Amino acid sequence: MKKALDIATLIGFFGGSATILGSIFTAGGIGGFINIPSLLIVIGGTIAAVFIQYSLKEVLSIMGVVRQTIMQNASDPKEMIEMLVKFAEEARKDGLLALESHVKEIEDPFIKTGLQLAIDGTEPELLREILEAEIANLEERHSKGHGIFEAFGTYAPAFGMIGTLIGLVFMLQTMSDPSSIGPSMAVALVTTFYGAVLSNFIFLPLAGKLKERTKDEVQIREMIIAGILSIQSGDNPRLVEQKLQAFLPPKLRKNEDEEG
Repeated sequence: MKKALDIATLIGFFGGSATILGSIFTAGGIGGFINIPSLLIVIGGTIAAVFIQYSLKEVLSIMGVVRQTIMQNASDPKEMIEMLVKFAEEARKDGLLALESHVKEIEDPFIKTGLQLAIDGTEPELLREILEAEIANLEERHSKGHGIFEAFGTYAPAFGMIGTLIGLVFMLQTMSDPSSIGPSMAVALVTTFYGAVLSNFIFLPLAGKLKERTKDEVQIREMIIAGILSIQSGDNPRLVEQKLQAFLPPKLRKNEDEEG
């Protein structure tokens, strides 16, 4: 399945970064927000906690998960419906075996598997069971990615608070020097700032994006199952199209009707 750059993710990232940095520079400069010990506490502590929760292999796969957030499926559900309706027309005219020639041309492995099962004469109940098991496995794999980002989003502010507490302890130890209280408090608070930004601007939004990606992919696969089962049962192509359009948002269904 082809992938395309997700412009919304990039707009959100660069727009949010510009907003945060702009407010910092307007308020007096970025120098007061740079503190290496605070960064080490938040980033190092968060990564360590995630490694405790997940296996090394799962955490190292994070780059592939990030790639899913900035890339989106380029396939058009309407084009997929057109392809399935075309298969329905051919199967109704010449039989399911006539679709054998199309299997090798299909790039999507899910459609290829489902169509081959139908051609091989697999019982509809078993065919649905097999394809739904693949959907369940997909959701399980994706849930690992969601969970990793949610773990980062949970631990980052927690370690920000830990860093703040460390800073407050040092501040209380130097209460005899009033001139050191202000800078120490600033360092303590900037650690919380790091944790809050990483959690609410990076990790949790990415987890949410991945969940939406999973929902979209699952819906498309459920549509494919419905289409393949209709083709296998020999439904009228017009009925197949109506069934599949039910999976589209109302706006897209309306547009298709107008084009027809």
